[in-house]
Amino acid sequence: MADKIATRESYGNALVACAEDFPNMVVLDADLAGATKTGTFKKAYPDRHIDCGIAECNMTGIAAGLATCGKIPFVSSFAMFAAGRNFEQVRNAIGYPHLNVKIGATHAGITVGEDGATHQCNEDIALMRTIPGMTVIVPSDDIEAKAAVRAALEMNGPVYLRFGRAAVPVINDKPGYKFEIGKGVLLREGTDVTIVATGICVDSALNAAEMLAADGISAEVINIHTIKPLDEDIVVNSAKKTGKVVTVEEHSVIGGLGSAVCDALSAKYPVPVKKLGMQDVFGESGSASQLVEKYKLDGKGVYEDVKAFVK
Repeated sequence: MADKIATRESYGNALVACAEDFPNMVVLDADLAGATKTGTFKKAYPDRHIDCGIAECNMTGIAAGLATCGKIPFVSSFAMFAAGRNFEQVRNAIGYPHLNVKIGATHAGITVGEDGATHQCNEDIALMRTIPGMTVIVPSDDIEAKAAVRAALEMNGPVYLRFGRAAVPVINDKPGYKFEIGKGVLLREGTDVTIVATGICVDSALNAAEMLAADGISAEVINIHTIKPLDEDIVVNSAKKTGKVVTVEEHSVIGGLGSAVCDALSAKYPVPVKKLGMQDVFGESGSASQLVEKYKLDGKGVYEDVKAFVK
């Protein structure tokens, strides 16, 4: 198992790694380059980094303009601002004309920690999912985050990439690992229940599956890194095998991964579903580990909820 690394660090490193292959790429930030880790790119390519100051909506408009001139801009800020404060600009200036702008949203979810509820964005996936033509990606670790940045650059159109503040374990350091936008990954086969997870909760789901196995419960684990477009086939096929589905996300249970999975299953293969995540509440101030435990998004919490659901 490799050391833990925050996916926001992966974002900064990936931008630098991709720069030579994508000479039209430019990176915009809103006075948060040290926190979003685009400062890494700024140091390597100062002429391709634009600090727009604390003016996120203006930054989004600048990015849209750059995209019309053949550039591939990355808009970078905390998820609360990149998706929340920026929503109207993202919708109208990027989504409506379907421009080739990538949004690197860091510090998403409750693992922002001590900054508290005002900065813990648990609504961004829901917001971005509703914008026509927007691709939404939530990487689970360093390897997936770096692959997602490159994949976003290789495709044409707007992409929302969701990164975290806290260091998380590397789980995709396996031979033959392949990242493909819109394709879920079967990480563990099972017969009794399907656990569909995204982001940091993929590691929690794998840990929960180990604990469930000790109780004689066989859990299938699927990593959904692309919330939109959702890999409906992998979800439906697994539901046909297990008959029960649990979704796990560091996001509100309203409008995120759980809602996307329920949309697919209700149309194609209705089965009982339990959505684990933020249950229509705001977060609070505390360390990332304390909050993940309190809201039962760690391995133990997921294990308890899945076990109760299966029984």
